[in-house]
Amino acid sequence: MLNDKIKDLRKAAGISQIELANAIGVSKQCVSNWENDNVQPSIEMLVKLAAYFKVSTDCMLGLETKNYIDATGLTESETAHIVLLIKDLQSNS
Repeated sequence: MLNDKIKDLRKAAGISQIELANAIGVSKQCVSNWENDNVQPSIEMLVKLAAYFKVSTDCMLGLETKNYIDATGLTESETAHIVLLIKDLQSNS
């Protein structure tokens, strides 16, 4: 489950295992082992992964299913536009 979440978030971000590894200070083999469910990341690495992908550790562990978007730095008008876009996409699903 965690292995799939790491892989899904990495692919959604459009980055390679090497890029993720470099960003959080581990080897490509380490990321590969996580994604292939050979080993689990340490708590420290779980926190780094969550911070890198801007999700909660609960989300990483599959305990939280809601998705959040960080709108920090956007104006109220810009945020409202994003909310409308999300609602439009949800109604078309």
